[in-house]
Amino acid sequence: MSTRLLTGAILALAAQSSFAGENLWVYAKGTDTRPEGSFEFKLSDVIREDKNSGRYTFHDIRPEVEYGISDKLTIGASLLIFDHNYSLDDENLQPMFDNQGGEGGTFNDTQFAGYEIALKYNVLSPYKDFMGLSFGLAYERRDKYRLDGADIDQDSFVGKIFMQKDFLDDTLITVLNIKTEFERRKSPGVLEEEIALDVAAGISYRVAPKWFVGLEFRHQSDYLNPQEFEEAGNSPEYDAQGFNTALDRSNFDLGDFKIGSQHQNGNYFGPTVHYAEQRWWVTAGILWQVDGGGSEFSYSTKGRNWDEHEKRHIGLFYGYEF
Repeated sequence: MSTRLLTGAILALAAQSSFAGENLWVYAKGTDTRPEGSFEFKLSDVIREDKNSGRYTFHDIRPEVEYGISDKLTIGASLLIFDHNYSLDDENLQPMFDNQGGEGGTFNDTQFAGYEIALKYNVLSPYKDFMGLSFGLAYERRDKYRLDGADIDQDSFVGKIFMQKDFLDDTLITVLNIKTEFERRKSPGVLEEEIALDVAAGISYRVAPKWFVGLEFRHQSDYLNPQEFEEAGNSPEYDAQGFNTALDRSNFDLGDFKIGSQHQNGNYFGPTVHYAEQRWWVTAGILWQVDGGGSEFSYSTKGRNWDEHEKRHIGLFYGYEF
């Protein structure tokens, strides 16, 4: 092997080892998988604040362990811990307003909300190929609703595409993620079959040894028509099955796949910072909702959505490799 090829191989290995499993952004992720036989522990807290009425804080806390089955295949398992603290003034902010007990009410609780099991398989390396490409599959079980902390029965099946392109000897990193969730959620009197789209893009530059500074964009939207059994046959706005006649329903049963009406959407943008030592790293970022909306049944004002989205998301991450 020539000196040039050997040097390139060493640099590629060093870059892959440095970035494997590290979060450079809040939602966006790179294409790296863990080296075979290696473990990593992660602890994340994504804090969602402010629904433009009263006060609202939601901590989405996730301790996670990842393991490299092979150099190309990583498996991860995480727990979901939800901490809600809110008291809203606007009765249109549902289901939070009703769950807090109406006007003047509050909801403050920390709950075990479920778990997620995920696989990530790497196809192309950003260090050796023209770009990085990985695919992910996940199953998520939730017993608490992310918006208000109420009891639910939810199963989610998730598909992900990770793309990455590096520049300037891997000092400038760009990524694009496309995530699709197929959610079946049950709560008293309501069945929701939802297709959710999540697109995240990030750019990050190494400004000094161990330090990366970046920017991130995230789009999230839901497509569904909730089935409300109490309304079935009792209102001209609903059909005999309890579906709103003004909306199209989503369905992902085999042989009956439909993408329903978009209920809501939110777009976020903001900065991130990342610091890494040899065996551990930390990342922080803050994203603001810069645009949002939805159907006539969503609660959106002045170009922002508030029933499903918040004013800002603050992400805090810690990782330790062993």
